[in-house]
Amino acid sequence: MLGVPFALVWVVLGLSCILAGKVNKHKPWIETSYHGVITENMDTVLLDPPLVALDKDAPVPYAGEICAFKIHGQEAPFEAVVLNRTSGEGVLRAKGPVDCETQKEYTFIIQAYDCGAEASGASWKKSHKAVVHIQVDDVNEFSPVFREPMYHASAMEGKIYDSILQVEAWDQDCSPQYSQICNYDIVTSNTPFAIDRNGNIRNTERLSYDKKQRYKVMVTAFDCGQKRATESVAVHIDVKPVCKPGWQGWNKQVDYEPGTGSKQLFPKMHLETCDGPLSAVRAMVELQTSHIGKGCDRETYSEKSMQKLCGAASGSTDLLPAPSISTNWTASLLTDSGRDSDLIFNFDGRQAANVPEQVVPQNLTDQFTIATWMKHGPSPGLRAEKETLLCNSDKTEMNRHHYSLYVHNCRLVFLLRRDFTQVDTFRPAEFHWKLEQICDKEWHYYVINVEFPAVTLFVDGVTYEPYLVTDDWPIHPSSIDTQLTVGACWQGGEVSTPRFTQFFRGSLSGLTIRPGRIETQKVISCLQACKEGLDIHSLESLGKDIKFHFNPAQSVLVMEGEDLESVNTAMAKVSYINSRQFPTAGLRQLHITTTVQCFGEDICISIPDIKALVMVLPPSEPRITIAGSDQLVRPAADLRGAMGVAPFKELRITSTVTKGDGCVFVHPCLPGVLEAMHNLDYCDVLVIGEELNPEKESLEIHHSSLMGKHLDATNSTSGISIYGVDSMAHYEEALRQVRYRNWRPATLSNRRFRLTCSELNGRYTSNEFNLEVSLVHNAAPVEHVNHMAVQSQYMRSVHHPLMVHSVNSHISAATVVVVICIAALVCIVVLGIYRLHSTHQDSSKSEEDGAKDPEMDWDDSTLTITVNPMEVRGHYTKEFPEKAYSRSSGMARVE
Repeated sequence: MLGVPFALVWVVLGLSCILAGKVNKHKPWIETSYHGVITENMDTVLLDPPLVALDKDAPVPYAGEICAFKIHGQEAPFEAVVLNRTSGEGVLRAKGPVDCETQKEYTFIIQAYDCGAEASGASWKKSHKAVVHIQVDDVNEFSPVFREPMYHASAMEGKIYDSILQVEAWDQDCSPQYSQICNYDIVTSNTPFAIDRNGNIRNTERLSYDKKQRYKVMVTAFDCGQKRATESVAVHIDVKPVCKPGWQGWNKQVDYEPGTGSKQLFPKMHLETCDGPLSAVRAMVELQTSHIGKGCDRETYSEKSMQKLCGAASGSTDLLPAPSISTNWTASLLTDSGRDSDLIFNFDGRQAANVPEQVVPQNLTDQFTIATWMKHGPSPGLRAEKETLLCNSDKTEMNRHHYSLYVHNCRLVFLLRRDFTQVDTFRPAEFHWKLEQICDKEWHYYVINVEFPAVTLFVDGVTYEPYLVTDDWPIHPSSIDTQLTVGACWQGGEVSTPRFTQFFRGSLSGLTIRPGRIETQKVISCLQACKEGLDIHSLESLGKDIKFHFNPAQSVLVMEGEDLESVNTAMAKVSYINSRQFPTAGLRQLHITTTVQCFGEDICISIPDIKALVMVLPPSEPRITIAGSDQLVRPAADLRGAMGVAPFKELRITSTVTKGDGCVFVHPCLPGVLEAMHNLDYCDVLVIGEELNPEKESLEIHHSSLMGKHLDATNSTSGISIYGVDSMAHYEEALRQVRYRNWRPATLSNRRFRLTCSELNGRYTSNEFNLEVSLVHNAAPVEHVNHMAVQSQYMRSVHHPLMVHSVNSHISAATVVVVICIAALVCIVVLGIYRLHSTHQDSSKSEEDGAKDPEMDWDDSTLTITVNPMEVRGHYTKEFPEKAYSRSSGMARVE
């Protein structure tokens, strides 16, 4: 029994298996391939065709249903989900975020599975394998980024570029739409640059190195989705100068410290020729100083002092002196003393001056010299009138010109008509010179040397012979007086009203006339010499192939050479020098012109001119101090002596300058007040109060006291003037030898004097030193002793050994007188018979007392002159451009 049921079970099971195989007899079916798209960061995949599986066993339950889709390969981040088992619809979706930038496409295998024959899923069948290709769609999530943090390029000036440089940006997005850069833009405004869509930067105008040497441009980028770069990039563009031939490495301004000697102007300058094949270089350096003084920095001493300094012969007459009481004929003229105390007279065609008859040299002889500084320009009008500098004509009745110097149509003409008494034949009378200097509106120094019948003109030391000489008859002799005029010509006859004619238009200075002698070339060169100019530092180190040449004023230097390196070395040694101790401060212009020759060509390279400046710094202003005893007490007998008294015997002249922290040329450089050694050009001793009476008193200096010095002197009733360019020590020595005499001093109690000294024609003046000479007249012996005791307060500051000796002599004489008187009285009482003898003895003692008085006379045998050790000190002080005129000369000359 048990065996039968068991057998039945196996039969039933076998039949079931047979029946099941017959129910699920078909496999599911799907497409062979699928194409899908998924947007990154999304999970749903859009498939084409849609994911649908079919089974022919449908509608049989289980066997005709789809239970699953399975993905094989590449570990694809997707899963397939059955949406409807009956219809076989499914969906493909991402397991997590899909990033296009990580992977743009996926390919994998998918299969469909049915549910089998029954609910347990047994006997399921799977479809064939289908290929699924999925593309990940991009999202514009990234901004463009430049490949370089900064860009740098250079561009040559003057050139237009298609592309100076290219910038490049990139985008991390995966798709062409969002990963490609479609546009670039320049963020910086107002720049001469543009950029195209490929990132090429070009210039929109020609760049200039002189205008700007570097540009900074900010650039941004856009992708094709118009997403802009988060950060812009900086682009630096340097402008390169075109290789321009010319001088390089020079400064536009050079400061010159007075007293430093020669200073190099271009120590680092060199000539850039852009590798041109050169055969020769010629450079001309010009120092332009026409605005300084009379054409350059010259000594501004008076004309008389300059002539003395340069060794000119004496006897010249200054026709244009500084206006004063004694030289008042120039008071009505227009003056310009604002330049470094240099006295200049300006004539505008309406002013002139008649020179007093007592000043005019009466006999010029066959040899004489006329000299003047002149600045003159072209005359207005087509037919210019004569412009007279100097004219000697008839004062009345007639209108004859005896001699004159005038300008006509930019020609200088000198007229000289001799008298019949001197010559009675047809002789040269007019001498003409045609020179550019006459009308160039610049200062020039003119000297006319007359050795009749020859006349020679010097202009700035250069000789010029007349291009035309016309003859004329001599002037008939007459008794008519003549008039010498400056700035015009006097017409005193042949007119209803005497007047000036032929007015001069221009500027004059230092107009002098010297009869009887002509000036030498050496003196003329000295009188017009410039104290500033160009120089060559370390001349011996110049190359042998360098040729150089200076003009006479050393304001123009020409250098030539074949080797470029030698020329550069030579130009680096070009220097400026100003030998004045107190130069005129201000700017001087430098102008350099250069020509370059190449092999086989005249001029192959054009070198631009250079314009630079030399700034002469202001010098320290000296303070001139006169010191000494301001009281001098002398017995009246001293003034009657042959030597008189020396009022300034203890005089001391010093000069100091104040140096600040910036002192340069004083060694050692110590700020504070320093003693300065420099020259003086005059010292005036003026009488205060009533003028001197020539019949009984004089103020004078012996000519021997001036020998060996560049000094001269004039005196008058108002005082004495010592002049000439010389050291302070020499002026001290000379002033100590000034003597005051009064051979009738009975009514005189004192005389007061005032002393002032000057440097550079009043540019720097000393203090006013006042001195009083008091006289002691004859008095009783006791009163004399008491008087000397009272006078000790005046003697306190003198400290002179001769003065002490004089006092002791007076005291000794008084004592002797007292002793004699007492002895005489005793003798009369004791012995009357000795009265005659006592009287004789008293007389002899009186004679002895009188013999001691001459000791009061000045005795210079004990005079000791102490030389100031500071005289050997170098000249290191400087001069400040102040202008002043304080002289009043015109005193009679001491012979």
